Amino acid sequence: MKIKVDREKIVKALKEVEGIEVTLENAEDAKEALDLILKKSQLFKGAEGKQLKDVIVTATQEYKTSAVEYNLIFTLEFVFASGVFTDAKTALIKEVQDFFAKY
Repeated sequence: MKIKVDREKIVKALKEVEGIEVTLENAEDAKEALDLILKKSQLFKGAEGKQLKDVIVTATQEYKTSAVEYNLIFTLEFVFASGVFTDAKTALIKEVQDFFAKY
C-alpha cells in the first residue's frame, strides 16, 4: 500500500518533531527525515506498527504550471510482515495520512 506526501509536509513535520529544518532533494533525504519522524513521534507505536517491516520512499516531480516550477512529491510504500490483515494496514496508513495532514 502506498500514499503520496508533499515535500513541504515532511519538512514541517520534521521541524516540529525533531526541531530541525532540512531541505529534501531526493528520496534518500526523505527516507532519512521519515525515519527521524517515525522514531520521535508516536506513529507506529501500537501493535500494527510492529508489523511494519519497512517504508520505501520514491520521489516524483509534479509540474503545476510550467516545466520550470515543480513540486517534489514522495511516495511512501509500506511493507508489512506476511499475515497482516488489510484492516490493520489501512488503520496504520490512515494514521500516517492524518499525521501529515496537520502540516
